[in-house]
Amino acid sequence: MPIHYLNPNVIAFPNVNDALTNPNGLLAAGGNLSKDWLIAAYRQGIFPWYEDGQPILWWSPDPRMSLIPDQFRMSRSLRKLVKKRIYRVTFNQDFIGVINGCRANVRKSHGTWITNEMVNAYTELYDSGIAHSVEVWSSRKLVGGLYGVSLGKIFFGESMFSEVDNASKIALLYLTVHLKEWGYKLIDCQVDSDHLESLGASKISRSEFLDILEEFITKEENEENWYIEDSLIQEKINDHGQ
Repeated sequence: MPIHYLNPNVIAFPNVNDALTNPNGLLAAGGNLSKDWLIAAYRQGIFPWYEDGQPILWWSPDPRMSLIPDQFRMSRSLRKLVKKRIYRVTFNQDFIGVINGCRANVRKSHGTWITNEMVNAYTELYDSGIAHSVEVWSSRKLVGGLYGVSLGKIFFGESMFSEVDNASKIALLYLTVHLKEWGYKLIDCQVDSDHLESLGASKISRSEFLDILEEFITKEENEENWYIEDSLIQEKINDHGQ
């Protein structure tokens, strides 16, 4: 079945149930990556993912990989590492550094879907207070992190990277602990990943995912301050050690 081609001047997506099963979730091509397009997409459980030389491709896979913030799985080794305080973690201090780190990390393995267009688009979302980053620092060097989009009480994870062992896990730990405190219900991890599954993520059906979005994505702007509360991390470490 051919996929839908979207008019870049009209924000309109087909029903996600029209998405292909092979490749899983491919829904449409075209449109554009403006702020309004991206917000409309995420609200409907759709995200862009394509490579240089391709049109913008929009996806809504079934099942959907997701992580409930309270279900992040912290290993003993990660707990010990965090207790040592070797790394410093921040929110929203170097969004460009994080997205470029993710871009370089993906390119090393198998090309990159983080095109120049995507960098510009998500930077605009960051400037609007919708996209956020988590940075992991060794001294003054950025050694890991992640970024994603926040709408209502859902965080849509986009990508993560590590230049040292476990840096992205530390970023995700800090994110999940704070999202739980702020009342977030779900982190969208998009597609199946053994790595994310080892950290507590699991697959849910597209229909269940969409029901969660409908309930917890609101039109009101989020009120989180996005700053680190060390006491929350300490509490998580102490609970895990008991």
